[in-house]
Amino acid sequence: MSMVDVTGKKLVYREAVAEGVIRLRPETVRLIKEGRVEKGDVFDVTRVAVVLAVKKTSELLPLTHPIPVTHVDVGFDIPTEDSVKVTVRVKTIAQTGVEMEALTGVVAGLLNIWDMVKKYEKDEGGQYPYTRIEGVRVVSKVKSETS
Repeated sequence: MSMVDVTGKKLVYREAVAEGVIRLRPETVRLIKEGRVEKGDVFDVTRVAVVLAVKKTSELLPLTHPIPVTHVDVGFDIPTEDSVKVTVRVKTIAQTGVEMEALTGVVAGLLNIWDMVKKYEKDEGGQYPYTRIEGVRVVSKVKSETS
């Protein structure tokens, strides 16, 4: 087991976009949209959670390289009445890509949303029959020589 040796690789502009969806009760999505979640603004707090997770990826995944992240962009969409989509774009100039950083950001964002709304998602037995995270994937990646 070892990290991939990137010593001989050139510094290159790299970008990755990842996304994922959390399914929630329609009533919970409505609370998010209306800014009425007790713990606070779900999108503001989730943006911070995503950025922190992206920056800590190499601490969480032991064989990833610490990468100088130069930009993180977080987007939210409500594609259906019972879902919230999180999209994360990560940029760097480095010797290796940022797909894992983008994926880590998405997962942390989705988990943060779950944490902030879990009170509204539990059934009478304290379970989460409606809540699920799905469709986490890399949407695109870019690699281009810098000037």
